[in-house]
Amino acid sequence: MMMGSNVFTIILMLLTGYSDHLHPAQHPLLSTTGMAFPLFLLANMAFLVFWLLFKWTKAWIPVVGFLLAYVPIRIYIPFHPSQTVPDQAIKLVSYNVCGYPQNNEGKQNGLEDIINYLSDSKADIICIQEDNDTWRKNIFDNYHKRGYIYNDTLVLSNSELNFNCLGIHTRYPIIRRERINYSTTVNNGSCAWWLKVGNDTVIVINNHFESCHLSEKDRAQYRQMIRGEMDRDSVRTESKLLMVKLAEANAKRSLQIDCVCEYVCQYIDHYPIIVCGDFNDNPLSYSHHAMSQLLTDCFGTTGKGIGLSYNQKAFSFRIDHIFCSPNIQPYNTQIDTKIDVSDHYPIVCWLKIDRKPI
Repeated sequence: MMMGSNVFTIILMLLTGYSDHLHPAQHPLLSTTGMAFPLFLLANMAFLVFWLLFKWTKAWIPVVGFLLAYVPIRIYIPFHPSQTVPDQAIKLVSYNVCGYPQNNEGKQNGLEDIINYLSDSKADIICIQEDNDTWRKNIFDNYHKRGYIYNDTLVLSNSELNFNCLGIHTRYPIIRRERINYSTTVNNGSCAWWLKVGNDTVIVINNHFESCHLSEKDRAQYRQMIRGEMDRDSVRTESKLLMVKLAEANAKRSLQIDCVCEYVCQYIDHYPIIVCGDFNDNPLSYSHHAMSQLLTDCFGTTGKGIGLSYNQKAFSFRIDHIFCSPNIQPYNTQIDTKIDVSDHYPIVCWLKIDRKPI
């Protein structure tokens, strides 16, 4: 019975671990199951401990499972030693600032805290999601005074109920800006900024992809489920509703990712490209898989650990990502947990551009 349970756990671990190969437009529900991968990974680890304690000759079963799941394990939990960053590398920070909250759980001045953090980071390029354009002069002046001479925002939504921007604040001249068009609800979008970095023209694509649109009630019920505070029938009903919402958002997001990938394909042979932002998707997702087929996943190749960038309790995932083209070498990508003002932590990376002529 224990052997059968272990084998069944391994099968589920592999199915969830490789679910990122499924296109959500064709398989909206199955393609969301990558979120459950760490649960089966932990379950297989528990089986390994059990066999070692009670019947060590069977320990090969979970070990084989880990070997078969090597690829998704490496994507979800990379472990790389710290690298020496060359002097020529530029530093990039991508950060969903949640509109610079003015009173977020007692944090009275989110704008000042975030601007000070970004200034202290000495980043060369700052990509902001949920930037705020209504305070344009105030925000741009704050960045400008801290050495970020070139500032721009793209308004994604502007109404009494919703306001959202994508922003870039950089030490490098902005040559042009181009929105990548795709179908989306309010608050989401992608924008390509062309920057003059030394002798290079670098394309930086900042993204805020489709969120899961979970209400506060949805989140509260989810927390009740994982704490075991809900009866079985309610768990079954609420789980189905939650999965439907996740699947619908996943299907919409996949089409947005495809559009950004098409844009990248137009220029990848001619320019260094950086893609970053709030993907609203975990590392074992179609979004991450599709982008990593074209570009280098900076955290996956230079980071360490799980790297949880969304910091809400019971919803901790790495949903903020940085990718770069093959002519850019990433270093020491990390999730910086020192600042806790937004519902996201910033993701930071150093990037060295290969300056070979094109």
